[in-house]
Amino acid sequence: MPIALTAFLAIIAGSAIGYIIRDIRGKQIAGSAETRAEDILKKAHAEEERMKRDAESHKQNVLQAARNTEQQLLLDAKERAMKLIEDGKRELVFHETGLKEAQTRIADRERRFNETLLDFENKKTKLEEEKEKLLETKAGITALHDEAFAKLQSVAGMTKDAAAEVLFARIEETETDAMLSRIRKMDQISEDEIEAKARKMLSLAMSKFASSQVVDASTTFVDLPSDDMKGRIIGKEGRNIKTLEHLTGCELIIDDTPNSITISGFSPVRRQVAKRALEMLLKDGRIQPAKIEEAITAAKQELAKDMRKAGEDALYELGIPVPSIDPKLVAILGRLKFRTSYGQNVLQHSVEVARLSGMMAEELGADVFLCKKGGLFHDIGKAVDHDMQGAHPQIGYNIMKKFGFSEELCYQSIAHHEDKPRTLEGVIVKAADAMSGARPGARRNSIEEYLQRLQDLEMTASGFPGVEKVYAIQAGREVRVFVQPGVVTDMAAYQLARDIAKKIEADLTYPGEVRVTIIRETRVTEYAR
Repeated sequence: MPIALTAFLAIIAGSAIGYIIRDIRGKQIAGSAETRAEDILKKAHAEEERMKRDAESHKQNVLQAARNTEQQLLLDAKERAMKLIEDGKRELVFHETGLKEAQTRIADRERRFNETLLDFENKKTKLEEEKEKLLETKAGITALHDEAFAKLQSVAGMTKDAAAEVLFARIEETETDAMLSRIRKMDQISEDEIEAKARKMLSLAMSKFASSQVVDASTTFVDLPSDDMKGRIIGKEGRNIKTLEHLTGCELIIDDTPNSITISGFSPVRRQVAKRALEMLLKDGRIQPAKIEEAITAAKQELAKDMRKAGEDALYELGIPVPSIDPKLVAILGRLKFRTSYGQNVLQHSVEVARLSGMMAEELGADVFLCKKGGLFHDIGKAVDHDMQGAHPQIGYNIMKKFGFSEELCYQSIAHHEDKPRTLEGVIVKAADAMSGARPGARRNSIEEYLQRLQDLEMTASGFPGVEKVYAIQAGREVRVFVQPGVVTDMAAYQLARDIAKKIEADLTYPGEVRVTIIRETRVTEYAR
């Protein structure tokens, strides 16, 4: 027990001592912290005082700088104001001086005007006085004239009109021959001068322009790579050559000429289609009816492009803007490249007429552009006269009217076939047309008459109902007529052939005989899809 008590007491004593030591240590730590806090507060107060002093000093500096700036701005403003006032005073003095000078000039002008007006009034008064004196003098002269005339009439015994008649009669008797001779001389001189000037003008225009002559024929040649191709062109039982002749309206002549085939036909367009189609077939190598139809269609499309290009080239050559002309009319103009008139190429003839018309218009002071354009389109009717009824001047007039040309320009198509054109431009185009056709070698009547006969044959046969196509071949010795199978029967074909033959005999003149062949073909097409 004593030991346990001793241990217990020792524990209690140790605990008390530890508590006392901890309390003493805590007080020491608290005292040290309080001391440090007081130091921190002192430092903070000192810093706050320093910052207040710095802020007050900065504030004073800013206020001083603002007062300095304000004073400087006021000084600058005062200087500018004083400068503006001085400038205003000087400008005011300048304007006042100018105003005084203007007032002085106005006063001087007003003084001179008043002096002039006064002088004018004085002169007017003098003129009125002179006028009255002149009127009085005139009245006196008139009275003296009447008195002298009355005395003259009484002495001569005739009136004024009678005396004039006697005077004119005597002049007429004595001077009639001289006057007529003078008039004839003046007329002769005028005619000689006019004719000389006209000849000089025409020769000048012709000397400025010259073109080559065109010799056209009714046949076209196609070169073959070898003679073996002739058999392929003819085809089995002649089906290929028959298809070519049927679709083109031309005759293919295959003779002993080596490596060559002759295409015969009066229409240059048809010959060109046949030639191009045949060249395409020779290049492709496959010659059969179906390929022939495709080649002919492609040839027609290619020829249409060439026609349009030929029309554009003609416009460019003459300096006429292509966009100003309708593309359809340009294509119609290009068709003239494959049209001949008396052996003369019509497109080249039209370009030549346009150039000559422009040159003469410059010399005569006429409308150059109108003459040039009228000369180019004066034969436009010949491009479609195969397909339309009527003469080519009226057809050309209608075509130009349709495409919006002016009446004066459309008239050129008719004027070049009139005896006395009503406008100066019409006379110029007519003269240029005659000059172009009258040049040596420009035209040949024989070829034109031949082509006209072939055209008349086709037109005569195409006038019957049921006729689809008509082609004159073998130099006009045969007419092939393709009919519509749904309209013309086999029995009616015989009667149609006789009717066409009788019509040709009654209406046309031709050498020898003309064979009429009716071709009736039924073609049925269907597609397997």
